Amino acid sequence: MNVLQAVRLYIAKMCEESGPGMKLLLMDKDTTGIVSMAYSQSEILQKEVFLFERIDVASNQEQMKHLKCIAFVRPTSENVAYLAKELQEPKYGVYYLYFSNILSKADLKKLAESDVMESVREVQEFYADFIPLSPSLFSISIKGYAEGLQWRSYNLLRTAQGITALLLSLKRNPFIRFQANSDLCRRLADKVREILSKESSLFEFRNETDSATILLVLDRRDDAVTPLLFQWTYQAMVHELLTITNNRVSLADVPGVSDELKEVVLSAENDEFYAQNLYSNFGDTAQKIKTLMDEFQKKAKSTQKVESISDMKAFVENYPQFKKMSGTVAKHVTVVGELSSKVGKHRLMNVSVAEQEIACRNDHAQQLTSLKQILADSAVRDEDALRLVMLYALKYEKQSNNALVNLMDALKKRGIDEQRCKMVYSMLEYGGQHARQCDLFGTQVDVTDVNNVKNIVTKKLKGLKGVDNVFTQHSPLLKDTLEELIKGRLKDNLFPYLGSSTMRKPQNVIVFVVGGATYEEAYIVNQMNKDFPGVRIILGGTTILNSSAFIEEVQIATQGIPSRRNRSRFK
Repeated sequence: MNVLQAVRLYIAKMCEESGPGMKLLLMDKDTTGIVSMAYSQSEILQKEVFLFERIDVASNQEQMKHLKCIAFVRPTSENVAYLAKELQEPKYGVYYLYFSNILSKADLKKLAESDVMESVREVQEFYADFIPLSPSLFSISIKGYAEGLQWRSYNLLRTAQGITALLLSLKRNPFIRFQANSDLCRRLADKVREILSKESSLFEFRNETDSATILLVLDRRDDAVTPLLFQWTYQAMVHELLTITNNRVSLADVPGVSDELKEVVLSAENDEFYAQNLYSNFGDTAQKIKTLMDEFQKKAKSTQKVESISDMKAFVENYPQFKKMSGTVAKHVTVVGELSSKVGKHRLMNVSVAEQEIACRNDHAQQLTSLKQILADSAVRDEDALRLVMLYALKYEKQSNNALVNLMDALKKRGIDEQRCKMVYSMLEYGGQHARQCDLFGTQVDVTDVNNVKNIVTKKLKGLKGVDNVFTQHSPLLKDTLEELIKGRLKDNLFPYLGSSTMRKPQNVIVFVVGGATYEEAYIVNQMNKDFPGVRIILGGTTILNSSAFIEEVQIATQGIPSRRNRSRFK
């Protein structure tokens, strides 16, 4: 199960089936993002694709009959209408139509009737209706998935379509499990099963392996802590401080940055250094950057010694590799330099220690003292101060002597407007104890459950012994959930099967987080794929979160919901 490879194979097949000759790739907004994640522009140029156009953007109306048009779009009514109009007055020689999901018979008939010049050579469904971020990570790329803590109807359908496309691309017909206390998860599970039933002929590849495949649907509300924590792995830091959008990072605000570095691409497929270090901690990454820079300086000095014909020949042969290395060094030095600048300027190490302590340890008095000191520090960003108070509110929601009212006053003294301060209560509404079915902070012990007691004791011992790094004490709830699932111990009453059930341990797990996944969870999945060689795990989410995106999602999701503030001790 490799989601990135599945999409790459589809795109390669599109280009190959059209045969030799100059080609144009016609896409929509969604498929443009999908293709850009799977292929670099230089790679796709090698497949004789020389022009790229958007179907929903007005383009040059000049006819180019010498070009073959490869159309790769989502099967929406709008896209079908665009294609039908195009086929009635074709600008290109021939058309190969590929849809990223299931095309209805009615839409197929409409296209056939519009093809008056008989210019269509191929119509196929290639199930790449999701963003492939890595071999084991995908996103539907939906923002604002819910409102009033209920699915927006279009987003529910879009998410279900993305998941079923993923299943078709991987040729999996899984058993479905979902989080019992979440109506969002149940509705998504039902919608996926509805599509699987309706299109049952497409899913007739269930075999012995598929019977051990599980689709596990989880709700972000069960763990609102993980997206609020600052992460120290390279990929997660870049997303938190600079934001990664379809592998692209804007550095336009970096002082003195050159034009070619105002936007950089971070792709594990095309950047060996990034592939090797995206899960490395920041200190290790910085050290490896230095090593890479030293190697580059040695090569740069060697290229200065061009004294003979053989030297010139060697220089010309090595120049592409030298130029690529130069670009890699410049890019990562700039990115790491900007990360380092932000970490120091905004006291992010102090903030991170406080976050980890709140998330992982029970010392209310000490944590409150540290929190007040950080909130009084003007160098700390307002968004980080707000995150800390949110974490405190989630952790000590039921604490009789909590000081949330005082902390809210401290936020207001910093000049944070009242509307943003109220997001603390929105976060409690979204991910507070009433919304969770798990023991997120490890404070509840059911003495009748041996496994639960064992897990709690293990966590406490780990806390006493300490961890290798004070900044990485936290482990996402997802890790515990997946371990229980893999070992066959995940409780049916908490995560029931939809329809028929099986007691077999899964060999393949596709876990989908309604509300968005994080790069910390992607790192955990990557580690578990190494630790459990007999099991393959893929992680997906409605979007990929950093803390600011998560807070925005919470704000949208809780709109129209009466706050529990008046029913709590946080009045």
